[in-house]
Amino acid sequence: MSMKNIENNNETYRPLIVAFCCNWCSYAGADLAGNNRLAYPADVKIIRVPCSCRVNPTFILRAFQRGADGVIICGCHPGDCHYTSGNYYTRRRMSLMFSMLDYLGIERERTRVEWVSAAEGAKFAATMNDFCETVAKLGKNKRLEDLRCKQ
Repeated sequence: MSMKNIENNNETYRPLIVAFCCNWCSYAGADLAGNNRLAYPADVKIIRVPCSCRVNPTFILRAFQRGADGVIICGCHPGDCHYTSGNYYTRRRMSLMFSMLDYLGIERERTRVEWVSAAEGAKFAATMNDFCETVAKLGKNKRLEDLRCKQ
């Protein structure tokens, strides 16, 4: 794995990443990456959703509140959505979400949208490795941290 851990006080920091993956393309791409034994960090927690448009912006805020250091949404390529136009809704909704996260003071690099098809297992693994490296450089997310969730 190419991701480098940041060491603080004899502990290695590994970012917690929440990945919302659409059932039809991105989740299948993650499965293909696993079948081909392509490495990506184990700290990526995948949540399967029917379509990327089903990811409500409050899910992203809640993930940050519960301790996620980064959130990535993976969906079908535009024009190839199983539900015809779901990823167009995702793209529009996430552009508004990025503005809201900027307003809240959360770095733009902590959230990402990627289009990964079912045949792109290598792209899925590379995307996760790159995103984890980017988030690791930013450090721990403490902006929306809810101390009640740290038990």
